[in-house]
Amino acid sequence: MKPTVLITGANRGVGLALAEHYSNAGYRVIGTCRQPSDDLTRVADQVIESIDVTQPDDIDRLVESLDGTTLDVLINNAGLLRDESLGSVDFDSIREQMEINAYAPLRVVEALLPNLVTGSKIANITSRMGSIADNDSGGRYGYRASKAALNAFGKSLAMDLKPHGIVVAQLHPGFVQTRMVNFGGLISPQEAALGIAARIEALTLDNSGGFWHSNGEALPW
Repeated sequence: MKPTVLITGANRGVGLALAEHYSNAGYRVIGTCRQPSDDLTRVADQVIESIDVTQPDDIDRLVESLDGTTLDVLINNAGLLRDESLGSVDFDSIREQMEINAYAPLRVVEALLPNLVTGSKIANITSRMGSIADNDSGGRYGYRASKAALNAFGKSLAMDLKPHGIVVAQLHPGFVQTRMVNFGGLISPQEAALGIAARIEALTLDNSGGFWHSNGEALPW
């Protein structure tokens, strides 16, 4: 039986590249998204569309769709990047980023605990912008805070799930050429996906809870 991977926000960018990678690696790929793309439909074994990971009713529908499905890998990839500058801080924007980037991955893991078993792996796609020690430029209040919160959630998940043999990683994909950054990144989504998959493959109970760049560099909290 093929192992199964679930990827949120899988219709484009890094999520789609991850879906393509795992499909080529022989996994059964399940992708969630708000709006499906032809590329995701082509590559995924199952697409669960109209899923807003911030909405409890949508998460309930996701749970129903996955009833009885064991997830070998769960990748919380869905995310949102906005910009706020001091003096014109948009608190609604910050709240929205917290909901999508931090609360939603925790909500997804909580809801899908019955689908996780000993040996399952959870990857939270975070950002080095969530590192407090690495912040030397300021700004991006909502994005930085939401990714820092995600890192904290991920670390707690690693501790709580370790007795069950389930491991967790916080993974920064790199500066990737996606719509989120107007395609101005340094690496392709495919390169990022390859690195993320390698970090997931190397994840064990001994290193669970870590915060890494997709290139393998351990990042400061």
